[in-house]
Amino acid sequence: MSSDALVADQTDHPGEDIAVVAAGALPWRLNGGNQDKLEVLLIHRPRYDDWSWPKGKIDPGETVPECAAREVREEIGLTAPLGIPLPSIHYHVAAGLKVVHYWAVDVDGAALLPDGKEVDSVMWCSPERAARLLSNPSDITPLEHLADAHARGELKTWPLVIVRHAKAKPRSSWSKAEGDRPLAATGMRQAQAVGRLLQAWKPKRVVSSPWLRCVATIAPYAKATDAKVKLNEALTEHRHNRHPHKTAAAVEGLFDKHRAVALCTHRPALPTVFAQLGKHMGPRLRALLPDADPYLAPGEIVVCHVAHHSKDKVVAVERFRPFDD
Repeated sequence: MSSDALVADQTDHPGEDIAVVAAGALPWRLNGGNQDKLEVLLIHRPRYDDWSWPKGKIDPGETVPECAAREVREEIGLTAPLGIPLPSIHYHVAAGLKVVHYWAVDVDGAALLPDGKEVDSVMWCSPERAARLLSNPSDITPLEHLADAHARGELKTWPLVIVRHAKAKPRSSWSKAEGDRPLAATGMRQAQAVGRLLQAWKPKRVVSSPWLRCVATIAPYAKATDAKVKLNEALTEHRHNRHPHKTAAAVEGLFDKHRAVALCTHRPALPTVFAQLGKHMGPRLRALLPDADPYLAPGEIVVCHVAHHSKDKVVAVERFRPFDD
């Protein structure tokens, strides 16, 4: 994975191996008469008698975003998409150096159900009070980032996810129509992993090339979530080769509804896709977009977080590969 916000700051522990990887989230809401008062949710863990954020260690076969979403669901009963990435923190535990990756999560009025065992109490409070109550001083760092994002109008976002289709059968071994070239066995497993990974952001709609290898890549996610799927010829290799401006227009159209969306396309179209996305972000984030062939590995994704209260401005960029066996 890579993101300017997600690359863990390890300046205090140069060269030290990470022994424990964990992930979690900072749940937040807007409260008050004008719905402009930021509040965050602290959890109390009876095992440690501390105030913290929902978080936990990564499970085998799990990506870091999946871990964060699962821990939030298990500890406070919240099923919600991950928002902007927040700075990771490092500290030492008995096993060695531990890293915890954090995201913001908009509770958006959902009911919370603490599990009662790992979490016996929750508390909504201002960021200032949370900073005083947090038991681990390192946990203040992602809190400060979250509060700063709110002050800039960049906390409430929706995700725009780019997916390169999973590994297909080689062109050299396929003699039929190119659009019918299927996924390889590895690609079918990658498609299942892509489906699990996408659930961290929960896009309700998917726009895809109609070629079989793209459709098969997003099929597990679509079936599991009932996401609405739209097929667009402009995202195929052939149409992109002839009319790249139509591919760019398809990408631009993703911004129209201001709702979570995933796009699945082919390697040759990715330079056009990323060039169009780059028009919606500053140079710092634009530098995070892939700029060299093959741009993304099969099944790899890029997540762009678009601020609601801006002119289609991308305020964070992340990049992940699904678990690969």
